[in-house]
Amino acid sequence: MNQSIASDTSPEPRQHRPFYRDLTFQVLAGMALGVAVGALAPNVGKALMPLGDIFIRLIQMVVGLIIFCTVTHGIASVRDLGKVGRIAIKAMVYFEIVTSIALVIGLITINVLKPGIGMHVDPAKLHAAVTSGKAAAAAPEGVGAFLVNLVPKSAVDAFAQGEILQILVFSVLFACGLASLGEKAQPVLRVVDAVSQTLFWIIRMVMKIAPIAAFGSIAFTVAQFGLASLIPLGALIGEFLLTCVLFFALVLGPISLYAGFNLLKLMSYIREELVLVLGTSSSESVFPQLTAKLTKLGVDQSVVGMVLPTAYSFNHDGTCLYFAAVAVFLAQATGTALGWEQQLGLLAILLLTSKGGAGVSGSAIAVLTMTLAATKTIPVGSIYLILGIHRVLSAFFVFTNIAGNCVATIVVGKWEKAVDRGQLKRELDAGYQAA
Repeated sequence: MNQSIASDTSPEPRQHRPFYRDLTFQVLAGMALGVAVGALAPNVGKALMPLGDIFIRLIQMVVGLIIFCTVTHGIASVRDLGKVGRIAIKAMVYFEIVTSIALVIGLITINVLKPGIGMHVDPAKLHAAVTSGKAAAAAPEGVGAFLVNLVPKSAVDAFAQGEILQILVFSVLFACGLASLGEKAQPVLRVVDAVSQTLFWIIRMVMKIAPIAAFGSIAFTVAQFGLASLIPLGALIGEFLLTCVLFFALVLGPISLYAGFNLLKLMSYIREELVLVLGTSSSESVFPQLTAKLTKLGVDQSVVGMVLPTAYSFNHDGTCLYFAAVAVFLAQATGTALGWEQQLGLLAILLLTSKGGAGVSGSAIAVLTMTLAATKTIPVGSIYLILGIHRVLSAFFVFTNIAGNCVATIVVGKWEKAVDRGQLKRELDAGYQAA
């Protein structure tokens, strides 16, 4: 994630748009229409499944390259072995710890509440078009076989087969190679940046047909599994909202106190950006504003310039909550046995694959699809069940991502003694009073 990408993605101001042009309204309208069609005309509803398949494939088409560009730019941009390198290491340690905690919270909450139990979805009735026609091979047995499978036979093969872990391994190695070149790598990074902007444009265009995809997926779900299938989906939305609230209360709140500021005052200070991402489900649109506001809070510009863009690529607290919750929900819904050992293995893989989730609405579901394919346990076709409500879930996890990234920037600034404490307090107090 980088500023040049983010600066080109600001949506049309919400106050200047008619309500019917808002994507969230369109998705909800599509879902309502899909429920009606699935209930009143089941045969038609079952025939609408390709609408969702096309949507998933369009996103899946570019997600491998998005992961490559995001990871490559994030790592290769860190070239200074002095202050910049020190900040990057501290930031990455923070990101790994907090995202790991997020995954654990997500797994515990979904296992306790079990919203998918009782859905009784037969995996054989789900069309696995999202697997791109590739039969799922048996999962490699043993640690050695798993480690061998991380390394692609060729870089091209990893992208062609959609092997997300292999893409990540190649991306990290390629990025490290670029970082070693110093200034010589700048032309390549500019190309990576241009490719990233192109891919993000594709994703934004694909998201315009999200209402049609939601209509098709909900119509099929209701037609195939009945109106009762909507109850677990509603329960999943409630469970995920509760999970996000718990993450704020149990993780971000205490971290904020440790860093010497009030989380509620920070959220009030960035309230306009938080409201915007709730509507757009995209964190890109607020990157420039957050950069300016964090600098105004008294965080050193060098810290903001390093930590915030890196956080956009590597610190996806809300996305990790989403991955953990939805993956286990799909296992519950399809009756897939998933013990704690398997869930911990899933957690380990998600720690890697979550780094490929870009700040663009729609990429998370593609990354989740490829993660399920990598685990070869949960039916990949089950992704279809949550396609209709993904937009609602994404609003929650992008909101959480933004708040988490701002907290991370201030915390790393504290570690670097690069925060003006007086200015931080004055700005937060003023923002809170203005609200």
